[in-house]
Amino acid sequence: MEMSFELIGGSFNTFFLIADFFRFWFFSGPLGLIKYFGSLNGAFLKLLSYNILLSTFFQPLKNEYREGLVGFSIAMGMVFKIFILFFETIAYLVLLVLEVFFVCAFVLWPFATLMLAFI
Repeated sequence: MEMSFELIGGSFNTFFLIADFFRFWFFSGPLGLIKYFGSLNGAFLKLLSYNILLSTFFQPLKNEYREGLVGFSIAMGMVFKIFILFFETIAYLVLLVLEVFFVCAFVLWPFATLMLAFI
C-alpha cells in the first residue's frame, strides 16, 4: 500500500519534482553551461594561438636575424600580428556575446513559455 502526502493541488512527490526542476534550471544548468563555455573559450584561444602571438609580439617574423633586416622584420611582424590579434579579438568577443545570450536564453526559457501560454 503506497502512502501519499497531499499538498495543495498534488502529492508530496510533485513538490520535490518541481523543486528539482527549479534547482536544475536556475542553478545546475547555468553553472554547467558556464563551465562548458569556459572550456570552450580555452580551446578557442589555444586554437587561435592567442597567447603565443602575444608572447612573441616583439620578436622578428620568421626569426630573421640578418644584419639590417632585424628592425624591418620586427616591425613587419608587429604589423601582421596586430591585424591577426585584432580579428581574433573580434571573433572571441562574438563568441562571448553568443555564450552570454545562450545562458540568458536558457534561464529565461521557462518564463517565455509561460508568457506564451497566457497570451
